[in-house]
This record gives sequence, structure tokens and C-alpha cells, in this order.
Amino acid sequence: MRAWPKYAVIFVGSLLIAAGTNFYLVPYKILDGGIIGIALIINYLSGAKIGLMILLCSIPVFLLAWLKDRDIMYNSVLGLLCSSFLIELLGPLQYYFLYYFELGSISSAIIGGFLLGSGLGIMLRFKASTGGTDLLAQFIKRYIPVNVGVLIFLTDAIIISAGGLLISKETFLHSILTIASGGVATGLCTLET
Repeated sequence: MRAWPKYAVIFVGSLLIAAGTNFYLVPYKILDGGIIGIALIINYLSGAKIGLMILLCSIPVFLLAWLKDRDIMYNSVLGLLCSSFLIELLGPLQYYFLYYFELGSISSAIIGGFLLGSGLGIMLRFKASTGGTDLLAQFIKRYIPVNVGVLIFLTDAIIISAGGLLISKETFLHSILTIASGGVATGLCTLET
């Protein structure tokens, strides 16, 4: 694939991830799985910037990628940087979005998850990603014969369970809806035709 179409795909995918995060998940303190979920937990507990936390939490995974498979790392680093930047860029627009579109927490969990899953799915379809636990699952699969989807599901379950304990039971329940709708969206975007 040529560079410009891939950059466009990364931008669109990152924009969907940023919109889903800022406009649907953050207002109701809902979590996603993976590195974004960890960053959201840190944000909800301390107020730290989500994009910055995504970058910091991704450092160990990208160091591993640097040592084990640099091609995967190069394809993921641009998605990581773009999505982190767009999450911070769209953050201040949250107030305006919520002024015009008022949804409940369940609808927000489903729509937010679908947007995040679509953003990731679009990137994965074109051999890009945001790195994070998806990248980590690819490495673990090399040593443990388990499906990558199962590994991602397990890490997501651990992250939202921790968030449910640290934040609230509602956060846990809504976050299950988020990762379920995100999984459906990712699956639809990556279907082979």
C-alpha cells in the first residue's frame, strides 16, 4: 500500500477512536480495554491527560516491539501518535458535543465502543494499529499457542475489572457493553471478502 492512503486510514481510524473516547466514554466514566482503558482509569482517578497516559503506558510495549519485531512497531507508532494527539485535540470539544447530543450511559457505551472498534478495525484492515495490548497479544501468541482474540479479550477483561473495582460497578457494566460493541465493529471492519 502506498504511504498516503495508509496515512489517511490511520488518520480516519484515529479520529474515530478520539471521537468515541471523548464524546461517548469520558462523559460517563466508561472504560475501553487495552492501553486506552488503562489511560482512562488513570484519567478518571487523577485527571491526567488521556493522550499522554496512552503514550506513557505504551512505552514498555513499544520497547518490546523494538527488540522483537521492528516492522510491527513502525506500523503501530504512527497510529499511536495520531490517536493520542487527536484524543487531546478533541477533548475540549466535548462540552459542545454534549450540549447538542445528550445520550444515556448505555447508548454512549455502545456507540463509543463501536466507534473505537471501527477505528481500530479500519487500521488493522490496512496493516496499521495503535499498538498497545493488540501488539502485546501478537508477541505472546509466539510463545503460547492461544488465539490473539482470546488474549486481547483476557487483557480487556482484566483492565475493565480493575476499573470496576477502582471506579464503580456501573463503570464495569457499561464497559462490558463498550468492549462487546467494539469487538463487533472491529470484526466487521476486518472481515475478508
